[in-house]
Amino acid sequence: MRRLNLTVSLLLAASAGACAPNPIVARDPVPAPAPGVAYVCDTRPLVLNAMSSTCEPVERQPQVVLRTKG
Repeated sequence: MRRLNLTVSLLLAASAGACAPNPIVARDPVPAPAPGVAYVCDTRPLVLNAMSSTCEPVERQPQVVLRTKG
């Protein structure tokens, strides 16, 4: 039984080592939006549990940081 486990583990290790050295990495063809762009989306229900959504790009408001001395 021990030899069977050893043989199976060696076969699994050999099959894992047979993978391609450069795996295929999926890349998104659409670039990410700029940091100053945000989206406002509106989603509405349709028949049979379907949804309809529309998104519009808007300019993002700058963040305001208030600092006080105390």
